[in-house]
Amino acid sequence: MRLIEQQNLALREEASHENQILGHGGCCLRVCVAVRAQDKPAGSPRFKVDHNHSTIGLEVPIMGGLSKAPGKFTDFDVAVVYDPDDITKSSVNAMIHVASVDTGIAGRDEDLRSDNFFNVAKFPTITFVSHSIEQKEGKIVAHGTLTMKGLAKEIDLPISLAGEFPIPNSDKKIIGFHASMKLNRCDYGITWEHQALATFVGDEVTVNIDVIN
Repeated sequence: MRLIEQQNLALREEASHENQILGHGGCCLRVCVAVRAQDKPAGSPRFKVDHNHSTIGLEVPIMGGLSKAPGKFTDFDVAVVYDPDDITKSSVNAMIHVASVDTGIAGRDEDLRSDNFFNVAKFPTITFVSHSIEQKEGKIVAHGTLTMKGLAKEIDLPISLAGEFPIPNSDKKIIGFHASMKLNRCDYGITWEHQALATFVGDEVTVNIDVIN
């Protein structure tokens, strides 16, 4: 019930916050997006994400997968438009504020913010903006631009419907989506190598996102 109360409170902030997200562009990738169907005009089924119960995480292999270094971003915005009747009218836009990176180790977080990695002072955000969405082989595919550290790359993000949860005493419901994707950090200018062992930190990064509304 507390989650539902928080969702209702979030609705009152939706219009201004959503405009801010859409105005800047946006990101998403292992994406779980759970969005609640709202009473919106036809052709504009937009949803506000609940940040208190959402996570954008990353995972980097260490020494060829002998271990993995996890982390997350705690400050982000996501705007989702989902039209189940015509998926091509849907969209995903997201923005990550990179300074919010948190691996649980303060020194490593400062290093990630430095020009060794993300260079937050010069490139404060990571964004994803979908250009088109289609239904393909039983999955939703979001075609869009991911911009990180000033470099923009076209990516195809596969998304599957995770399920639906009806809100008690309401005609509304929470809808869940799941997707998974890996990125090569070198493609975005993040090329730091360990002095003693160049392959100590892997190049392939898994991005994990769990988002509900």
